[in-house]
Amino acid sequence: MSDIYPVEALEAHDADETETEDIDLVTAVNHTLHQEMGRDDTVRVMGYDIGPIGGVYRATEGLLEEYGDERVIDTPLSENGIIGTAVGMAMAGERIVPEIQFMGFSYPAFGQIMYALVKMYDRTGGDAEIPLTVRMAYGGGVKALEYHQESTETYYLHTPGVRVVCPSTPYQAKGLLAASIRHDDPVLFMEPKKIYRGGEQSVPTDEYTLPLDEVRVVHEGEDVTVLTWGAMVRHAVAAGEAVDASVEVVDIRSLSPLDVDAVLESVKRTGRCVVVHEARRTLGLGAELSALVNEYALDRLKAPVKRATGYDVHFPGHDIEDDYLPDEERARYAIEAVMNYEF
Repeated sequence: MSDIYPVEALEAHDADETETEDIDLVTAVNHTLHQEMGRDDTVRVMGYDIGPIGGVYRATEGLLEEYGDERVIDTPLSENGIIGTAVGMAMAGERIVPEIQFMGFSYPAFGQIMYALVKMYDRTGGDAEIPLTVRMAYGGGVKALEYHQESTETYYLHTPGVRVVCPSTPYQAKGLLAASIRHDDPVLFMEPKKIYRGGEQSVPTDEYTLPLDEVRVVHEGEDVTVLTWGAMVRHAVAAGEAVDASVEVVDIRSLSPLDVDAVLESVKRTGRCVVVHEARRTLGLGAELSALVNEYALDRLKAPVKRATGYDVHFPGHDIEDDYLPDEERARYAIEAVMNYEF
């Protein structure tokens, strides 16, 4: 499958009532940041390289010129300092959007995330709200160096006090990011950099938000449910179109809190479940989804849950990167495995 899968095949939305623009996912992020900073004077962005050069992906391009260096804060190279400072600013009434350039760069900030960001509301008995959205590029597929291709969302899914959100299309990116920035609790906003420029989509120019706690059914089906998110959604859709089965593709998009009822409703109806994600297999979200299905829908299953995931190794070098990442072929194999299974 081509890296650029037709975005129209991933989503249908009603854009007839408003003006639209054809943009890719990273541009949707950029336009949303412009929109939210123009809408609310308390919104500030911060991170290194986000100012004059507009970020390494150009996601913050034009913000410094438009809003000045008191609202677009180009920081030193210190993730620990970025998150710690952002939490303090949020407690003081600002609405902060720090950027962590790569998910693998978040590890130096892990202490601030665990001790300050996610616990402050609870520690203060609800007195301190932390309206803070951490934008974080994640995942492989761009032939980058180590620590630049991590998909270790499990660390944050295991942590109470923070929402974890992941868009799969430009339309989703704009609506989910706007909702995240306006939310009064911490949000970790995962941006799949492999598809930053993976095709354009008609996106409304007007403001809109999308729910932060609901799945999105990308394609309805009757025979098997495929649960996935981010850059893997297009692989799941392509695999579903390639097999002789009616495949329901569910974009989790809100990884935490998880829309458990919708997941179980789909699996109970189809009787089969496949999970596709690029994170490592052990303790990836697929393990929790499999456990949920086995705990609450075992009597409806026609086959065991099957996972197509990354491997339990460090993200490999350029020459074998494509062999590590799940793709249409591996998703198709998993779907065919559950379709052909006999107890």
